[in-house]
Amino acid sequence: MRSGSSLWWLPGSLSGSLILLLGLGPLVALLWQAGELDLAGLLQDAYLRHVLWFSIMQASLSTLLSLLLAIPLARALSRRRFPGRTLLLKLFGLSLVLPVIIAVFGIVAVHGQQGWLPSLLHMLGLNLPPYLYGLPGILLAHVFFNMPLAARLLLQAIDTIPASSWRLASQLGLPSRHLFRVLEWPAMRAQLPGLASLIFMLCFTSFTTVLALGGGPKATTLEVAIYQALRLDFDLATAGGLALLQLLLTLLILLGQHWLHTPSRHRFTQGSECERPDRHCRWNKLSDLLVLTMALAIFLPPLLAIGTAGVRPELLQALTLPLLWRAAGTSLSIATLAGLLALLLGSGLLLTSRHLRTRRNAPRLATLWESCGSLILMLPAVVMSTGLFILCMPWVDVFSIAPWLVVLVNALMALPYVLRTLSGPLLRIANQYDRLASSLGVEGWARLRLLEWPLLRRPLALALALSMILSLGDLGAIALFGSDELATLPWLLYQQLGSYQLDKASATALLLLVLCLILFTLVERVLGGKHADSR
Repeated sequence: MRSGSSLWWLPGSLSGSLILLLGLGPLVALLWQAGELDLAGLLQDAYLRHVLWFSIMQASLSTLLSLLLAIPLARALSRRRFPGRTLLLKLFGLSLVLPVIIAVFGIVAVHGQQGWLPSLLHMLGLNLPPYLYGLPGILLAHVFFNMPLAARLLLQAIDTIPASSWRLASQLGLPSRHLFRVLEWPAMRAQLPGLASLIFMLCFTSFTTVLALGGGPKATTLEVAIYQALRLDFDLATAGGLALLQLLLTLLILLGQHWLHTPSRHRFTQGSECERPDRHCRWNKLSDLLVLTMALAIFLPPLLAIGTAGVRPELLQALTLPLLWRAAGTSLSIATLAGLLALLLGSGLLLTSRHLRTRRNAPRLATLWESCGSLILMLPAVVMSTGLFILCMPWVDVFSIAPWLVVLVNALMALPYVLRTLSGPLLRIANQYDRLASSLGVEGWARLRLLEWPLLRRPLALALALSMILSLGDLGAIALFGSDELATLPWLLYQQLGSYQLDKASATALLLLVLCLILFTLVERVLGGKHADSR
């Protein structure tokens, strides 16, 4: 990049400065606001101690339940080959990208007072007491999201066991319990500490699930308490103190996650097709059937409820509501701007870090530069929104600039996904073609047009699509700034679920899901090219 080598630092400096400003600015505001509040005195409040205890307790129970179901589920999926197994594993991956509020709608449609399960039991003469709202509903939703993730990762760990080990175990006639102790458990054990800390982190910082299914003060987490202190009570000192406490606990969890993460010592394989010696045992067949039935009973009905939301006769009437389409337009506008901003910030950081790695031979400095984008993982959306609210309040009417604040928060939340998606392709291009391009004198815009764009088109499309989908389904930022004038589809869906308007919620959830699918496909096809979905 001879023509622009003197400006290699500019894109990363601009991106890093903006990221640090938007990250450290709210943090300074929280520290300043919390300085007026005694944190030790705050912890003396019985209700806030209950909130802290409940946050840790629900995350611990969610992690434990998810792993207790995922371990036998991974073993059952490893032992059994049945029609639909590949589709089921793909659906398990869907839980990673499905907007949380849509999944909450599916869970409410199945387990709510007017849901499928209570209605079915009522027809059979059985009446269950309401169980969805509160701790049971939160645990159910967290297991819905995290059990498939854990099962897939543990199944991948089991698949790394060489076929020769299974053949040797078969020759020795090892029963199932010994296979678990000798082969499966060592393969899974290396994954469990990091996996448990990841699930705990996701559940501890869960906002949308707890806000929608908490059901009252008894089932409130720190993030929801921050939202309530600022949105309902407008208690800036308490909100700042709780946000700071949330930040410190999140940092401790991230440090613990990093400390617990250990790379697997097993060599990776393409998965063994060797027949396991324990698959014909009658007891294993029965136990696998029970485990698969339980997992499918938790995971599939909410997905079916989401997919069949369009069969309601009231759907057409609900789709004619002007508020629904205004919210859809607002959601698309915010998602587009947030996705483009996340892509711009991430590309700036990676271009400078790539130059540091390939031209300056400074990998540590490059890693430090890229870490600016990952620092945002320490700041949950509600905490960042609270800090921005406190920071901007003395200077401007916060609600007049609320859409732009939502765009900023959503863009920063999507930034780690952009970095993960683009870092590898950018570095590979530099390693493979940098010297050739320099020797041919292909620099500047010519290099971008002839070399970078054709090879980066698909990764850029994927990064932009992921960023836009994450923003489209996010409730964390809009929950603080949402109003009648600023309503997105997730915010509207949350309000409809809270007021038990299931017909209108069905239309909103269906429209949000369709927009996610269309947006993802359209961005990948248009920006990534007609072969963007080929692998």
